[in-house]
Amino acid sequence: MTMTLSKEHFVYAMDKDHPPALHVSSGTTIQVHTYDCFQGQIKSEDTEINAVDWNRINPATGPVYIEEAEPGDTLKVTIQDIQLGDRGVMVTGPDLGVMGHRMETFQAKIIPIQGGKAVFNKDLSLPLNPMIGVIGVAPEGDAVSCGTPGAHGGNMDTKEVTTGASLFFPVFQKGALLSLGDLHAAMGDGEISVSGVEIPAEVSIRVEVIKNRTLPFPFLKNEDGLSILASKETLDEAVEAAVEHMIDFLQPKTDLSLSELTMLMSAAGQVQVSQVVDPLKTARFFVPDQVLEAYSISIE
Repeated sequence: MTMTLSKEHFVYAMDKDHPPALHVSSGTTIQVHTYDCFQGQIKSEDTEINAVDWNRINPATGPVYIEEAEPGDTLKVTIQDIQLGDRGVMVTGPDLGVMGHRMETFQAKIIPIQGGKAVFNKDLSLPLNPMIGVIGVAPEGDAVSCGTPGAHGGNMDTKEVTTGASLFFPVFQKGALLSLGDLHAAMGDGEISVSGVEIPAEVSIRVEVIKNRTLPFPFLKNEDGLSILASKETLDEAVEAAVEHMIDFLQPKTDLSLSELTMLMSAAGQVQVSQVVDPLKTARFFVPDQVLEAYSISIE
């Protein structure tokens, strides 16, 4: 069964108290329509910073209540397709992103999507990498802004969250209450200007509940391997959390000692940066399929 969720159903925070916009069963495919992260506020490159309502940033379509999901379960979300709008926007300026301390003025840039590429300027068009910036479930405690990542997911801004990938979220609340938004036509690791190519989109996802499977952070599986996505106050802390929790996940599934597994991860694993511009920083630790297959390890 395929169901549709309009972008008119959106939230600015992930919260157990939000009423569901849609009820579905495990195994349902959902066509989700999303705003861009500015909710369409940036109409032209002449837009000034005081014309942007920063309380309307990162609307996420949802939440979706999955009937079988209960605390202590895992929610699997498979991204089946992403259809982008016909133009994206980017911004940077004072106190925004890594270079904000050197910026004197706010600048918006319109990025047309033409011929399967993002037209940056007359000299350069970039390949598309359609991806979801914000996706997550209701957190364990108080509401969390859609602009902030965490163990529940949220604004992880990870370029691997794209077509063909499956995400695995810990479920903290009955129904999980899944929301998503902040689509990008392209984004590099780090998202250093504070934005990727922000764009409205239509996303096809399939949701499945894995009963009695508890995870510390979201995991991501694609054809290349398995990643854990950890968000912390600093990038160093995010890296340490990602590495340690991945090793804790893997070790019971192998016959390796902690020392042996740590050496294997040092030889074959990859520390990767997702974003460095949100209230919490997000890092991922990637384990290639070769290692998973050698020890018959599955996230499901």
